[in-house]
Amino acid sequence: MGRLQVVAVSLCILLLAVDGFDVLSISLAAPGIASEWGIDRAALGLVLSMELIGMGVGALIVGDVADRFGRRPTILVCLVIVSAGMALASLATGVTELSAYRFATGIGIGGILAATTAIAAEYANDRHRSMAVSLMAGGYPLGAIVGGVIVSVLLSYFSWRSVFVFGAMLTASFIPVVWFLLPESVSFLVEKRPRNALDRINDTLRRMGHAAIDQLPEQRRAANRPGIARLFEPGLAKITILLTAAFFAHIMTFYFFVKWIPKLVVDMGYAASLAGSVLVWFNVGGLLGSVLFGLLTQRFRLRPLVIVALVLSAAAVSAFGLSPTDLLRLSVTAAVGGFFANAAVVGMYAMFAQSFPTHVRAGGTGFAIGFGRGGAALGPIAAGLLFAAGGSLAAVALIMSVGSVLGALAIGVLGRSANHHRYQYPGSNH
Repeated sequence: MGRLQVVAVSLCILLLAVDGFDVLSISLAAPGIASEWGIDRAALGLVLSMELIGMGVGALIVGDVADRFGRRPTILVCLVIVSAGMALASLATGVTELSAYRFATGIGIGGILAATTAIAAEYANDRHRSMAVSLMAGGYPLGAIVGGVIVSVLLSYFSWRSVFVFGAMLTASFIPVVWFLLPESVSFLVEKRPRNALDRINDTLRRMGHAAIDQLPEQRRAANRPGIARLFEPGLAKITILLTAAFFAHIMTFYFFVKWIPKLVVDMGYAASLAGSVLVWFNVGGLLGSVLFGLLTQRFRLRPLVIVALVLSAAAVSAFGLSPTDLLRLSVTAAVGGFFANAAVVGMYAMFAQSFPTHVRAGGTGFAIGFGRGGAALGPIAAGLLFAAGGSLAAVALIMSVGSVLGALAIGVLGRSANHHRYQYPGSNH
């Protein structure tokens, strides 16, 4: 890949880090919120899920917007929404108010997820597409790790509100970076042909090291159906349904783990800062899993890799429920769980990018993520209800691990239906 392509994919990695930090921020803030407002586990589970519900709504709505109006403007608007949502969360005075701000924040993050997945896939060449998207998704644990270290320090000196103040400042700093460094993708410009499309394409091609073109390539016939309906056209319906189901099931398991680790470790008698360190180790494992998975896609087929990661993720989550309350062992088990759970997530992101063609790539990704985030919202809530009903950690972990198993089954049923959609840049022989 050329320099501009590397820069674009790198920016997408950093943008996904916002997602990682956001999820970590509310998880680490949870003990302080529960203590200040005196709420139980069931109520806390609902608060923890609100930005996940927002992510689902945002991915569904904003993903199609990105296919219609562009990836770059969509990302910029969503960054503004996330920054504002985090800033307002720091001022919340009650559960209802905080939940509303977290929902709004989630809408922005959901849009970023859909748009960045599309633009990373479109800036990477076909050979490196799966790796590029896998590494992009690795931004999630990267943001959680770096953010976790910073947040642990903040919580040692300030209240949980400082977490959201820092998050708002961090997110806002990306707005000028995206404005100046991230151009619209060539494939989108070719597909939608906005005003000055040829000039914009040639400018981007020159920055990528490709030759300029004299005229736009022949345009693919536009679909007459509305955005979401296009995902259920012949050849896409099976892919859309099974990828969405797989993501829903696994992400339920994933977010049970992410959202409840700090509170569970605190309840074992450890300080909030030490509980946060266990979550950091989960994300260290997740980052390693993302990188290794991306490298493995260069040598092995994507679908079998995803299935293996899902099965091992289920095993690791179950094992966490059986871990002794020793902090070191909890950290190691969490790291192993993070390794496989995140590898499976980034694998499915790569499947989104490879399975949906340009004209529905952001919308298809957004649809899968949007409905899939229903599982993300369900995970913490279901676990909270199971705990409230008297379930032990071992029992709850075993039950919640079933989601990853169901995800593996859905990917297995998908078989070879997920086709690779290749794109060759105009003016390029690569």
